Amino acid sequence: MTECLFYLDPYLKESIATVQAVKQRDGIVKLTLDRTIFYPEGGGQPSDRGIIRGEGFKIKVEKVYGKDEIWHEGKLEGRLPKVGEEVKLELDWEWRYENMKQHTGQHILSAILKKLYGLHTTGFQIFKEYNKIEVDGELNWEMITQVELEANRIIREAIPVKVEEFKYLSEEILHTLRKHVSKVTDRIRIVTIGDIDRTPCGGTHVKNTGEVGFIKVLRFYRKDRKLWRIEFVAGNRVIKYLNNLLADYWESLDEMPNKNRPLVERVRELKSEIEKLEEEKKALRLKLWDWKAKALLKESEEVKGTKIVGTVEKLDMKDAQAFVVYLVDKNPNTIALVVGRNYVILAKNRGVEGVSMRELLREVLEETGGSGGGSEVLAKGGGFKVEPEKVLEIAKKKLKHLL
Repeated sequence: MTECLFYLDPYLKESIATVQAVKQRDGIVKLTLDRTIFYPEGGGQPSDRGIIRGEGFKIKVEKVYGKDEIWHEGKLEGRLPKVGEEVKLELDWEWRYENMKQHTGQHILSAILKKLYGLHTTGFQIFKEYNKIEVDGELNWEMITQVELEANRIIREAIPVKVEEFKYLSEEILHTLRKHVSKVTDRIRIVTIGDIDRTPCGGTHVKNTGEVGFIKVLRFYRKDRKLWRIEFVAGNRVIKYLNNLLADYWESLDEMPNKNRPLVERVRELKSEIEKLEEEKKALRLKLWDWKAKALLKESEEVKGTKIVGTVEKLDMKDAQAFVVYLVDKNPNTIALVVGRNYVILAKNRGVEGVSMRELLREVLEETGGSGGGSEVLAKGGGFKVEPEKVLEIAKKKLKHLL
C-alpha cells in the first residue's frame, strides 16, 4: 500500500520515499514507493509529472497510475534503481497546480449549472489545453453567460475549499451532496466549497476559490440526444488559450487580401471569390471532358453498334469516375473501360442493353485478382495482381465476348 502524501498536503512539492518494486522494459522503468507526492490518473484528472532521483540515476516520471499500489512510469537515465533504496521525489508543480485549478473550477462550474438550471454533470476530464464536462439538458449562450458571471463571482470571493474524509456519511451530509452516493465501503473524500458545492471527489484542489483565477467557457455543443458537452479553461490556461486564439485570429486576418476587421467579413469575401473560381473551374472541367471524350470516341472500337472506349488514366479514382459518368451519360451506345494505377471503372450508357458492368467486373477480377462491386451501369474494383495495361486488355476481351 502506497501512502498518498498528495491527499495529506496537495501543496507538497518534494519528498523522500523508499523503492518497493521495480520493472523495466524497452527503456521505460516502472516503480512503486512506500509513499508518494505524485497523483495517479483518475476521476478525470491526469496524473502528475516530475522527477525521481537516486544515487546514479534519474527517472523522468510521465505517467502515474494505480490505487492501493501506485506505479510511477518514465524514462530512466543511469542505472536501474534497487528495492529498498531511498529516492527524492520532485513534482512538476506548474502542471499539478494548474490541474488543481481546473479541477476546483469544474466543481464551481458544475455546481452553478445545477443551481441555476438544474443540469447535472455526468462526465469530466482535464486535457492539456482545456477541460470538458458533460451535462444533461439544453444549453444556449445566454445560459452560459449567466453561469460564467456567477462562477467568476464565486472565484473573486476566495471561498475556502475544505476536503474531509469519512467512513460514514450522515443523512445531513447525504442530503447536501451534489452527486448521489449510494454506499460507502471504506472511506470517502468530500470536497466542500462554502455553501456553493459539496461533492465526493478523489482529485486534488486549491485551498480557496480565489486561486482558480478565472473560468472561461470556450464552446459547447450537443454530444448526443440527451447530453451537451462544455469545453472550458481556468487559471493560467485561460490566458494561454485565449492568446493562442487571438494569435490565430490576427495571423488569419494578415493572410487576407483585405486585412481590416472583422475577420468574418473577410472570410465571407474569400468564400464568395472561391465560389466564383469553382464555377469557372467547373466550366473549364466540362470543356476539357468534352474534348477528351471526343478524342477517346475517335479511337474507340465498335462492336454490334456499341462503342467501346478504353484508356489507362493518371487521374485519381474519384476524378476518373466523374469523367467516366460524364462520358457515358453524354454519349448513347457507349461503354467506357477506364483503368488507373490500382483501380478499374466500368460504365455504360443506360440505353445499352444486354450487358452488365457488375458481371463484366466479376469476370475481369477472376483473371486479374482484386476485389470490387457495383451495379448494372457502373462497377469498380482494385487490388489487381497485374499491370493496368493488362487489366484493360482483359476487360476489352471480356466485354467483346459479352456483346
